[in-house]
Amino acid sequence: MTRRHNPISCSATYAGGEPIAEARHLTRRFLAEVQDVHRVPVSDRALDVVELVVSELVTNARKYAPGPSRLTLEVRDGRMEVMVWDSNPNPPAILPPDPLRIGQQGLAIVMAVTHSLAIRREPAGKQISASIPLTDG
Repeated sequence: MTRRHNPISCSATYAGGEPIAEARHLTRRFLAEVQDVHRVPVSDRALDVVELVVSELVTNARKYAPGPSRLTLEVRDGRMEVMVWDSNPNPPAILPPDPLRIGQQGLAIVMAVTHSLAIRREPAGKQISASIPLTDG
């Protein structure tokens, strides 16, 4: 029988200000708590990847969606799920790699460093979810 654990999660809503810096700070604090309080191992690489994914997805929400956005971080079964909801119902364009293009590479970066990426329309807006293993190997 496989033992399942309840997820460990936190979330924040951003409606202006500096959501990218706030989201990165929340991510660091949350992962420190996951390690220190809940004794879930998190590799240095995973910490960097989660922070990068949060930064890219929150940046896209701020840049392309009017109104608020919500970041949810959830640890379950050795993986971090990063979920960002925003008010724009249109899925983001995933552009082919172009080394000469400046900008608009964030989603390609997220796809390259995560285990999975999903985009789901919601009754109001959309949610982008990315999954990252918390340990190497």
